[in-house]
Amino acid sequence: MGTLKLIAGFVVIAAVVYGCSVLIPPFFSNYQFEDAIETEARMSTYSTKPEDAIRESVFKKAQDLEIPIAKEQIKVQRFGYQGTGSILIETQYTVHVDLPDILST
Repeated sequence: MGTLKLIAGFVVIAAVVYGCSVLIPPFFSNYQFEDAIETEARMSTYSTKPEDAIRESVFKKAQDLEIPIAKEQIKVQRFGYQGTGSILIETQYTVHVDLPDILST
């Protein structure tokens, strides 16, 4: 009985380690992407950078982080005049994570 519990414990630990190795990288990339968007919005607020250049900068960062997004999914709005006001950057995307389907067997 003790050997069975030991094997079950190893299986649970292996499943947790595998799940973390699959789920953590997309989560971390998403966090880095959100931080880059916030930084870009803050830096572009007081510059005369046009909305298309901001969108291109955000898109390049998404490609660097392997975020599955198209340029059309990046919305940039400037409130106020260039060099003043504020900038709103919105994105919408989904990251698919392939996990083994244990229930279908």
